[in-house]
Amino acid sequence: PRISNAAAASSPNPPLPTTPTHTRTHAARNLKAAMPEIEAPKPTSFTCALVSGASAGLFVDIALFPIDTLKTRLQSPHGFFKAGGFRGIYSGLSATALGSAPGASLFFSTYETMKAPAKKVTSSDVLSQQLAASVGECVACLVRVPTEVVKQNMQAGNYSTMGEATRSLFATEGIGGFYRGFLSTVMREIPFSLIQFPLWEGSKKKWGEAQGRPVSPWQGTICGALSGGFSGAITTPLDLAKTRLMLGADAQGVPYKGVFDVWTKVYQEGGIQKLYTGAGPRTFWLTLGGMFFFGAYEQTRAVLQRAGV
Repeated sequence: PRISNAAAASSPNPPLPTTPTHTRTHAARNLKAAMPEIEAPKPTSFTCALVSGASAGLFVDIALFPIDTLKTRLQSPHGFFKAGGFRGIYSGLSATALGSAPGASLFFSTYETMKAPAKKVTSSDVLSQQLAASVGECVACLVRVPTEVVKQNMQAGNYSTMGEATRSLFATEGIGGFYRGFLSTVMREIPFSLIQFPLWEGSKKKWGEAQGRPVSPWQGTICGALSGGFSGAITTPLDLAKTRLMLGADAQGVPYKGVFDVWTKVYQEGGIQKLYTGAGPRTFWLTLGGMFFFGAYEQTRAVLQRAGV
């Protein structure tokens, strides 16, 4: 029998009208409930991060060293060819090999250790990753900066051997000479990591959600390549300032007084475009570097975790 409008209105539970919006919302809830829960990635232990970081740092710095040399010479105040051009592109490799493994070990062991307490403080995945990465960069720079100073002076042709560079820097400036450009390096590394690591972690999470399972080490490698190249392009002016400060003086031999002094002089040389000198090699290097760096890290970590480390 048909129910009159009056009867329907007086009913304690009148039927709700079905609208397109209500239907879409109900379907979305059903779809979300039907999606399988993605297994959370296994936490990385301190030892695992330490060893995986060493593997990643050593592999990427040695594999891509020639590109880094060309980028340094492009950013030299003396010009590309006066700084060495295409000659001796492995000059400074010994200093890099000496510092890359401990620097990357310190970074990743600090980063993986700091993420959990940072998450408790910030209640945000992105902010906790940024905070952990920033602390990791500050710790890693204690090792990274001295090796960068020696390496870049050798790349620019100021010294021919690591021993000569080390003795000369210590004789003229003491231990402080090895930390020339420390603040500019930290200023470069922290913004870089603030962009790179949330991109890396976030893209892995989204990819995992899309396929219904955590990403593989190779998929993590692709995420690392994209995040590295994008972050490197944006932070090129910071990298330029760091390079000039580590080399010490401009083409007339006048020492730089800080990051803003570098930017002012570089801008006077060629405007905004000059601040992005070396952006091409840097972006290319960090895209490949992100692939090799995160690839080595992800693969080594996967092997160690299967072994129970």
